[in-house]
Amino acid sequence: MIYPPRCTLCGAVVESDFGLCGPCWRDTPFISGLVCDTCGVPLPGEVHAGAEHCDECLRIARPWSQGRAAMRYHENGRKLVLMLKHGDRHDVVRPAAKWMARAAQPLLRPDTLIAPIPLHWMRMLSRRFNQSALLAQAVARETGLSCCPDLLIRPKRTQTLKGMSVEARHAMLADVIRVHPRHRARMAGRFILIVDDVMTSGATLSVAAQACFSAGAGEVSILTLARAAKDA
Repeated sequence: MIYPPRCTLCGAVVESDFGLCGPCWRDTPFISGLVCDTCGVPLPGEVHAGAEHCDECLRIARPWSQGRAAMRYHENGRKLVLMLKHGDRHDVVRPAAKWMARAAQPLLRPDTLIAPIPLHWMRMLSRRFNQSALLAQAVARETGLSCCPDLLIRPKRTQTLKGMSVEARHAMLADVIRVHPRHRARMAGRFILIVDDVMTSGATLSVAAQACFSAGAGEVSILTLARAAKDA
């Protein structure tokens, strides 16, 4: 009665904690139906047997096998990501993990090892937390799977990728993510699910996937809270 549950987005009173009110749920661009099997972006058409791929994933070779996202990085989807990433709103993690776990169901298998995209230690120092690690750990709790928060490390600091072309992003990120030496033995033949908050070009996820394969991973897939895509 003193602290009634509030909508994660707008603060309106709701029935349970860590949820959205009706209007915010309606206006949040959750991804459902037919999606690109590689990046999770929504596609026009009906769900059917067999994998479909978006134009971008047909044009760009992705090093991972499959990918999913819970929502589009648009309007309320963008607000939720920024609330977590720059607004210290860790309360976003719990509902986000539920949405991500639901989206990831086609990808999961019993031997899955979940790993977040890492931050460089200087960025970690200034931000105080890694939002991808928070999401990865919460998804692991939702699914009952294993998570290794420091499976991947980022020994080299890079400038922001905002505004760069796809080619420039890939060049900037070359060899900046590696597998932590003490965890290499856990990688051998394992199915790795890499978690991040947003996929835009996929450059960061590509470098992370390649690092996993170089350490002996059997297969790699990706999962993000949001997927940046052109408006339909």
